[in-house]
Amino acid sequence: MYPAVQLLIDGVWGPAASGKTLNVANPATGEINGTVAHADIPDLDRALAAAQKGFGVWKKMSAYDRSKIMRKAAEILRTRVDAIATLMTMEQGKPLAEAKVETAFSADIIEWFAEEARRAYGRVVPSRVEGTFQLVIKEPVGPVAAFCPWNFPINQANRKICGALAAGCSIIVKGPEETPASLAAYVQCWLDAGVPAGVINLVYGVPAQISEYLIPHPIIRKLTFTGSTPVGKHLAAIAGAHMKRVTMELGGHAPAMVFDDADLDSAATILAANKFRNAGQVCVAPTRFLVQEGVHDAFVEKLVARAEKLNVGNGLEAGVTMGPLANPRRVPAMEGLIADAVAKGATIATGGKRIGNVGNFFEPTVLTGMTTDMRAMNEEPFGPLALVSRFATLDDVVAEANRLDYGLAAYAYTSSHRTVSLLSGRVEVGMLSINHHGIALPEVPFGGIKDSGYGSEGGSEAIEAYLNTKMVSHAL
Repeated sequence: MYPAVQLLIDGVWGPAASGKTLNVANPATGEINGTVAHADIPDLDRALAAAQKGFGVWKKMSAYDRSKIMRKAAEILRTRVDAIATLMTMEQGKPLAEAKVETAFSADIIEWFAEEARRAYGRVVPSRVEGTFQLVIKEPVGPVAAFCPWNFPINQANRKICGALAAGCSIIVKGPEETPASLAAYVQCWLDAGVPAGVINLVYGVPAQISEYLIPHPIIRKLTFTGSTPVGKHLAAIAGAHMKRVTMELGGHAPAMVFDDADLDSAATILAANKFRNAGQVCVAPTRFLVQEGVHDAFVEKLVARAEKLNVGNGLEAGVTMGPLANPRRVPAMEGLIADAVAKGATIATGGKRIGNVGNFFEPTVLTGMTTDMRAMNEEPFGPLALVSRFATLDDVVAEANRLDYGLAAYAYTSSHRTVSLLSGRVEVGMLSINHHGIALPEVPFGGIKDSGYGSEGGSEAIEAYLNTKMVSHAL
C-alpha cells in the first residue's frame, strides 16, 4: 500500500538525480514503510527553473480560472480522503479518524482560498488633482519556498500552497521526510485538477541543505515556514539578508486558564480532547493548565478521568483514540521533562511512562504542582503532557500566561463577561479562544506574535503575504 515517494518537478514525478532515497518508518511498529527520494542541488536547480516557468504561466491566468482549478482540487481531494488518511496514519501515527478529519478539512481550506483568489482587490485612491487617477494594484510576489512539518503532513503544506496559488504565485514545497506519502498523494489532486506544470513542485531531502540553497536564490521571492522557533529564527535571518518576504508559524506553549466560575465538565472535555489530539504534537495544543484555586482539585479529577479513557495504540486499529509519538526521539524527550518536573516537586496524577517496547507509544500524562523553574513549563513539550498549576487572581494568571516569549494561542474558561473582556485585551497571543476551541478555521487568522512568529496562514490576511502592493498614478 505504501508507495516509493518521488519528487515532483515541472509536473512530473521522478527520482532524485543521484538516485538517493531515505527510509520512512511506521511510528506504531518501527517497521519501514518504504522510501522517499532525496533531493540534492541538481534537483533543486530543476525545481527552481520549473517554479519560475510555472509562475509565468499562473500569474497570467485570470483569478476566475485559478479559482476553478482550486475548487476542482478540493473536489478531487474529498474523493480520496480514505486512501490519503491511511497513508498519513501509517507514516505519522495519528488515529485514522484524525487523519481523515485533517484531509477533509484541507479541502475546505482549498475551497475557501479559491474564493479569496477572486477577491484580491486593489483600490482607487481619490486624487487631489482633477484628471489624475491613483490606483493600488495587487500583484503576486513570485515563486515561493515553503517548509512544512511532519505533525500535520497535509494541513500545513495546504495552507501555504493555497495562499500562494490564490495570489498567483508558484511554489516549491520542502515536504517532511518522515511523512512524505500523504503529502505527495494530496499534491497529486492538484495535478489532476489541472494546475499547470511547475506551479507546484515538491521535494524532500536534508532540511538545512535545501533551505540554505533555496532561500537566498534570486528566483525565490518569499519564504513560508512552520516549525520550531530556533529554526524559524535561523531561516528568517537568511531571508532577511536577501530581503525576502517571510511568514513564520513557530512554536507555542499555550496557557489554558480555568476560572472558578467555569463550566468544568465542558472545560475538561474540550481541553483534554485538544491536549491529547495527535498525541499532543500540535503547536496550538493547550499545555499550561492554569486553574483557579477554588476548582483546582475538581478540574484535575475530571481531566485525569478523560486522559485515562483514551485508548492508545496503532492508529489503524478500530477504537484507538491516541496514536504513538511520530519520532522515537520524542519518547526520551517526554521522559526527561517528566523526570525534571518530579525532581522539582511535581506529582504525576496519571501516565508518565512509555507504553511497551515496540513503537513510540507514551501514556497521556497529567502533572500537577507545576512551578516555573521546571523545564516543561518553559520548553514546548510537543507531546501528551498536561501541566497543571494553581492561580489565585486574574492578575496572577495573566502574568503567567504572558511570562514566556511564546505568543501563539491561549484558551480560557469562565462565565464572567468582565473576565472575557479583560483577557481579550491583556493576554499576549495571536489567537485567544474562550469557552470553546475556535481557532484554525479557514476564514479566521492563524498565527502568533513574539517568538511564535509573524504573519497569518488563515483568513483574508493569509493571501496578503503573497501579494505585492503597487501604486500607479496617471494623468489623462
